[in-house]
Amino acid sequence: MTTEPEFTATGVRIGKRLRSLTRAGQVRIKDGRLQLLTSYGSEIDSAPVQAVRASKPWFAHEDRALADLNGTRYTLILGEHDPTPGQPGPPAAHRFIEAVRRAAGRGH
Repeated sequence: MTTEPEFTATGVRIGKRLRSLTRAGQVRIKDGRLQLLTSYGSEIDSAPVQAVRASKPWFAHEDRALADLNGTRYTLILGEHDPTPGQPGPPAAHRFIEAVRRAAGRGH
């Protein structure tokens, strides 16, 4: 039985160090796992959400988040603001961080 993802963001730029891995990737939290996917749906990395550290870099723009998976730090460029209802675009970075914490049972 498959369940609906608890969090999905599309159009996310995913990078590792200074290298861009995809310009329009996906971030998904489903069945207790965080997945980073390319724009074609190929998996870049995934990990149990309890093992993921999501944070906001203090020096960066509002649209950026960091995700540490399996010892690798990824930079995620999401939206600065949630998209207007009905409009495409990634959700705000703070929504991603909240979703990881909620899925891992760490509260708000």
